[in-house]
Amino acid sequence: MTAAADGQDLRTDDPDVTAMARLALELTVERLPASALSLPTELAARCAELGVGADRFAAVGRGLGVDSTHPYVHLDADLCIACGRCVRMCDDVQGAFALTLAGRGAGTVVTPGGGSWAQSACVSCGGCVDTCPTGAITRAGHPPAPAASQVGTTCGYCGVGCALIVHTSSGCIDQITPDRAGPVNRGHACVKGRFAYAFATSGDRLTTPLIRRGERLEPVGWDEALRLVAERLKGVVDRHGPDAVAAICSARATNEENYLMQKLMRAVIGTNNVDNCSRICHAPSAAGLTAAFGLAGGTNPAEDIERADCILVAGANPTEAHPVIGARILQQALSGAGLIVIDPRRTTLAKIANVHLAGAPGSNVAIFNGLARVMLEHGWVDADFLARRAAGLDALREQLAWFTPQRVADVSGVAPDALLAAARLYATAMFPSIIYGLGVTEHTHGTDGVRTLANLAILRGAVGTGRGGGVNPLRGQNNVQGASDMGALPDQLPGYQPVADPRAQARCEQVWGCGLPARPGLRIPDMFDAALDGRLRALWVFGENIAQTDPDSSHVRAALDACEFVVCQEIFLTDTALAADVVLPGASFLEKDGTFVNFDRRFQRVRSALAPPGLARTDFHIIASVALALGADLGCPTPADALDECGRVAPLFAGISHSRLDRDGPLHWPCRSPDDPGQARLHLDSFATPDGRAQLAARPWLPPGELPDSRYPFVLITGRRLAHYNAGTMTRRTPNLLLSPHETLDVHPADARTLGFGEGDRVEVRSRRGALTATARLTTDVSVGQVFLAFHFPEVATNVLTSAAVDEATSCPEYKITAVCLRPC
Repeated sequence: MTAAADGQDLRTDDPDVTAMARLALELTVERLPASALSLPTELAARCAELGVGADRFAAVGRGLGVDSTHPYVHLDADLCIACGRCVRMCDDVQGAFALTLAGRGAGTVVTPGGGSWAQSACVSCGGCVDTCPTGAITRAGHPPAPAASQVGTTCGYCGVGCALIVHTSSGCIDQITPDRAGPVNRGHACVKGRFAYAFATSGDRLTTPLIRRGERLEPVGWDEALRLVAERLKGVVDRHGPDAVAAICSARATNEENYLMQKLMRAVIGTNNVDNCSRICHAPSAAGLTAAFGLAGGTNPAEDIERADCILVAGANPTEAHPVIGARILQQALSGAGLIVIDPRRTTLAKIANVHLAGAPGSNVAIFNGLARVMLEHGWVDADFLARRAAGLDALREQLAWFTPQRVADVSGVAPDALLAAARLYATAMFPSIIYGLGVTEHTHGTDGVRTLANLAILRGAVGTGRGGGVNPLRGQNNVQGASDMGALPDQLPGYQPVADPRAQARCEQVWGCGLPARPGLRIPDMFDAALDGRLRALWVFGENIAQTDPDSSHVRAALDACEFVVCQEIFLTDTALAADVVLPGASFLEKDGTFVNFDRRFQRVRSALAPPGLARTDFHIIASVALALGADLGCPTPADALDECGRVAPLFAGISHSRLDRDGPLHWPCRSPDDPGQARLHLDSFATPDGRAQLAARPWLPPGELPDSRYPFVLITGRRLAHYNAGTMTRRTPNLLLSPHETLDVHPADARTLGFGEGDRVEVRSRRGALTATARLTTDVSVGQVFLAFHFPEVATNVLTSAAVDEATSCPEYKITAVCLRPC
């Protein structure tokens, strides 16, 4: 064998080379059934190219069997050539290590461990399906077949922002595959983006407007529904003023739809009562990152994960909630990068971490301050960076005097030597990176958590320098970043401009052609309180199932009942829609045109692959139609026009347009002009704070809003499961339900023994607000005294338990700490 070298003339069409390739292919296929040639696979294409016909194949298969146990993946072992590509994909990209090659000689085939595929460690990413060259591994029930058309779009599940290719035939989805050119996912996907699209054609999609007549919601035409919405909203404004109306925008909708909605509320209704679900997840990120660095977004792109030699993951479980990013972190750790996980649960990443700080829920600020103190005491800081580009060091030193390792241990349960090990690993790395999630933000002191976590990057000089991966929140929903970017906030116009800023207000008034209210509006929790005390009379809920996802759901339902008029814009008849007076049928992400912004501030195109079902309309069309019914023209005929207009009122986005995205691909904001390439890495020259310096935060540790006691001795933590998403509205209408058919209560075995129940038993979970029953799952992934529930299933209404305690700065609820008691049923 001759090694390739520069300057060599390499020919693949040489007759001798072709003959050797043909021989190798003939030897490969001689044990495969001739039916393999009929499949549109890479193998069949090579056989056609090299002239290998059916006579070179076996007459029949080897009888190695099939595995049809998995809802999405089918294995026909007779078609396996033991190339190992699926194993490499599973190991080297996903990191699931679910597949192996078994057998001897010509009998070697891929196998999912020692049992069936459904029982294996497979996480259903579909990578094996995409890489198999023979058709041995295919989508269950869907043998390989070409689609009539393909549309590139962006995933509508979590905030990673995976680029997808939607393959359609005869107006139906044939399959969805990850786009290999996708900058974030790079040809990788998770079970939701790759397979969970059946919801789009579910038989219970909303296909016509509904209005309430008595106790029933009855179908009507669009004219009647729009007329009623306009009449009722006008009536509320006439009787009680514009601030008696509020809207909750959608983190599932496009930027353009959110932009149009906030414009309608401000320019047509005349109120700033508009908010989005970032309020209940990452509002502390926006507040904390703005205070620390000057901009309300993560500081570094996803690509910097591969540059990191140490990754600190705080309050996040990305292998389940953001699987593509979780896989990238996992692979980087397996390649030798240091990994620190700060999380009360023993997550997948925690199990392989160099250091796992399993602090008690509510102890984040103490842990982050303890790490900062250790870094300063050992000199593991960038003194030059602190002197030139940071402010607040003296005040921070004074605050940190209290946070000795032993005091941190007393508060959090984290041993002093573990705290020291984590500080050393992060602070002595050459390119450390911080990635965090809702376990940092969803606390009564969530903004303090973000600020004190950001302190670590500032002390290390790992933000704004090119010597670190900065501080990056993993956004929960597909466009929760974008909804806030577009101004779906009660105190900020598009581009995070304060509503009371005269220059920003004048810019919007000039473009929109009307005066605007200057007083900040109601946040989501305040909307519910205002409804109950009579100040809020009409609520428009757009693409959010607040009756299931918001905390203290009994309080939320009471607020909906108290409103004179509720409009719900949805794709299914959710619990929130059932409480509405008018239901407007919208479109899913597969049926609309626009853009999303992912967790690293990247604008990406969303394109329609299907038509909305029945009489359903795109949400952009619905909002514009309501405005017309109110007598106003919002002036943006298309989503592209809306984004162009947003760029005129929000300088951060002035250089971003549909035409440019279509031509050049995704762009990070800030992008201030058509020739601005966008800023993937922020603050390299200066921070966007008033003095141009990163702001260190001196914050004390304060106890959480709710504490356990003798009556409610356990702490409930809430979060997500791999197979489902948010309220489960979409994923429960797909075969994902076969992967995860019901919610379980994760309990430590020691606690179960003490209380007298076992695996699979029904357990009552009761808080100070409500109770539910769930099936016990015994696991050491939770600590003694702690339990875990997700909120994907309405029959296990987790948020009847959670409290109304909120972050003091942003009103983000404290989902991560609820005191509960357990009782076997």
